[in-house]
Amino acid sequence: MKDSKRCPKCNSNDIVVVPGTIGPYGGGNHIPLGNKMSNAVLVTRYVCLSCGYTEEWIDTPQDRQQLKEKYYKESF
Repeated sequence: MKDSKRCPKCNSNDIVVVPGTIGPYGGGNHIPLGNKMSNAVLVTRYVCLSCGYTEEWIDTPQDRQQLKEKYYKESF
């Protein structure tokens, strides 16, 4: 959906983009990297308004690298 602007499930183009945020008390759409909430990677959501399908994306290569450094060894 990010690049095609179409839902892969229902082929609709009725898509909204919800930017990642960091809210109070740990709320928002992000992945923490440390103890401080300001140290987090934002996650952008793409939502199909026709069928409800969602995708989540980490937008920048720098953020993806930070996730790799923090979580890659823990994942396997």
